Amino acid sequence: MFRSLLNFSLSLLLTGSISAQSMPNAGQTLLGFSAENIAAQKALEKKFDASLKRENLREWLKRMSARPHHVGSPHGKDNAEFMLALFKSWGYDAQIEQFDVLFPTPKTRVLEMLAPEKFTARIAEPELKEDATSNQQSEQLPVYNAYSADGDVTAPLVYVNYGVPADYEELEKRGVEVKGKIVIARYGGSWRGIKSKVAAEHGAVGCLIYSDPRNDGYFQGDVYPKGAYRNENGAQRGSVVDMPTFPGDPLTPNVGATKNAKRLDRKDATTLTKIPVMPISYADALPLLRTLEGAVVPESWRGALPITYHFGGTERTKVHLKLEFNWDIKPIYNVIAKMKGGERPDEWIIRGNHHDAWVNGASDPVSGQVALLEEARAVSELVKSGWKPKRTIIYCAWDGEEPGLLGSTEWVETHAAELKEKAAVYINSDSNGRGFLGVGGSHTLEKFVNEVAGDVADPQTKISVGQRWRANELINGSPNAKRDAKERGDLRIDALGSGSDYTPFLQHLGIASLNVGYGGESGGGSYHSVYDSYDHYIRFGDPNFDYGIALAQTAGRMTLRLANADVLPFEFTNFADTIGIYIKEIMTLADTMREDTKAMNRMIADGTLKAVQDPTQIFIVPKPKSEVPFLNFAPLHNALATLQESAKNYQTAAKDKSSPSAQKQLDAILMKTERALTSQNGLTRRDWFKHQIYAPGFYTGYGVKTLPSVREAIEQRDWKEAGEQIEIVAKTIANFAAEIDKATRLL
Repeated sequence: MFRSLLNFSLSLLLTGSISAQSMPNAGQTLLGFSAENIAAQKALEKKFDASLKRENLREWLKRMSARPHHVGSPHGKDNAEFMLALFKSWGYDAQIEQFDVLFPTPKTRVLEMLAPEKFTARIAEPELKEDATSNQQSEQLPVYNAYSADGDVTAPLVYVNYGVPADYEELEKRGVEVKGKIVIARYGGSWRGIKSKVAAEHGAVGCLIYSDPRNDGYFQGDVYPKGAYRNENGAQRGSVVDMPTFPGDPLTPNVGATKNAKRLDRKDATTLTKIPVMPISYADALPLLRTLEGAVVPESWRGALPITYHFGGTERTKVHLKLEFNWDIKPIYNVIAKMKGGERPDEWIIRGNHHDAWVNGASDPVSGQVALLEEARAVSELVKSGWKPKRTIIYCAWDGEEPGLLGSTEWVETHAAELKEKAAVYINSDSNGRGFLGVGGSHTLEKFVNEVAGDVADPQTKISVGQRWRANELINGSPNAKRDAKERGDLRIDALGSGSDYTPFLQHLGIASLNVGYGGESGGGSYHSVYDSYDHYIRFGDPNFDYGIALAQTAGRMTLRLANADVLPFEFTNFADTIGIYIKEIMTLADTMREDTKAMNRMIADGTLKAVQDPTQIFIVPKPKSEVPFLNFAPLHNALATLQESAKNYQTAAKDKSSPSAQKQLDAILMKTERALTSQNGLTRRDWFKHQIYAPGFYTGYGVKTLPSVREAIEQRDWKEAGEQIEIVAKTIANFAAEIDKATRLL
């Protein structure tokens, strides 16, 4: 059924009006380019495409993922030096910029069940004959969570589902106490660092995180090595540093972690986890979960292991967890390669991907890194043929992304003053695979993204990646996404939360940013494991590197167009439309909470909630919540109206041709419009995050919260703060509109 529906959708795209919508460019216009310069740009991009070589991607991916290359590893440094040599050979002004960061590695890892039976967890991923690099145990980082606390705890075990705040509300209703207990949560539902953070807030003394096969194993498909998905011994390493507070080196907030930087004492580092936490496989989790007693968990909490899932928390199941770490300062190596612009060298287009991994990292991150390298090589070929970009292009290979965006954050904090003056746009990629184009970022670049997507061919279907993206939204999107795919000319790009190296650019400095990659058809299962290998990738990731070339073509077009445009291709009507949606969402959130609160309080008061519970099971009726007041959203509506008018006026004025001197002045305004969306005071309780429109959620980690200060105040039922933040955000939007007006007056 899916295939026939998809084919029907594609036929509509190819033959009907949707095709015109999904190809807004259609070779006639390019945002930011005058009519006379479009043909030359298209010819340049055709030449760029012709020079891309998939064999380079294959060779580099095999070489860079040949050995583990985590922070501080010999192969990590070797990879940095290898890339440096490549960039220099291609004519870039390239260097390695080193920082020194806190990076703990384990020296003791013990997990054992003491009762009702004895069991010692393996906490290791065995060698597979089908995976040539899985036997490099002496070089691999073992299974662990970076920035876990040291600890030696013995306590009963409690199953907490995904371990997010809502799960603890359910536990409270069920009379399940976690204080003084060790919790076990499954991966999914939020970023891993939130699980240990919320567990500690509720008094847990330890946290285990396992990969349930429902989310990441045989429930999804055949497991590795037969299929792509996580096998019973696979485990997901990862950082649990509190990145929603601030990313980067935990000891040097807001300043670069240079050798002579003033560092916090580790006991004063606010982003370090408060309790010991460790990831385990589902083979190690099964014996623990099988012994749990207590009530059966709700249906939505149940995974795919062959057991009945219980809450636990009784004295029957007792677990011992002991963790000790080497709290070392390790060097990281960013590779920075510049191609100076000929006309506007002080306007920077920055393109980045990280190169460090938890183990061999063929998919995450090398698949994205080799696409960036080939893109940079092809750009250098254009330069050798006589072309020169108007603006400076900077290619960056970041180190230390996996532990907490260390390389990019320290570089941004070190060079903050210069970046505020010169950085126009940052383009990020990370892992890459087979499937659909995915883009998130600043909505001032949404129309620009749609133009690029209309000009890159999907390697499997031969239609544009924009058309295939639209088809995916029509078939698999949310109801709103399906409506937009049918009715809206431009597809919506995602808002960015966190989890990759765009974070310090966008959310700390207010530099317009994009995150781009392909995926959705590669399966899962290798993420942050020893099986994220060359052998896994060439079987299940992108076997022919077709989508590696597609990523190079996509990000390459973005880079070339931004570097070459007469005027930076920002557009504000799509942004205004998006802000309107965000305002509507938070109003709906408040209204829904008001009605839900009234309904729940009524059911608590009249006994309805208690009456439907099983009398043989524990159920603690929650206390009534305070009523939700009517907030004054008028300041946001007024600011939105101003923004809409400013965006419309700029769109009209931008159709007129401007002189080169006016273009340069216009760029100076446009490249700093995103800065106007930041506040120097930052978000409440986490002032490192300055952006008022996009931020990672305080309890989601990677997941985005839009209009975060208002949205989270409402979610936390802090009505006074919500009212204050409405005023602040409204003023921010009005200030942004004023910057657009400056650009319009110049035109």
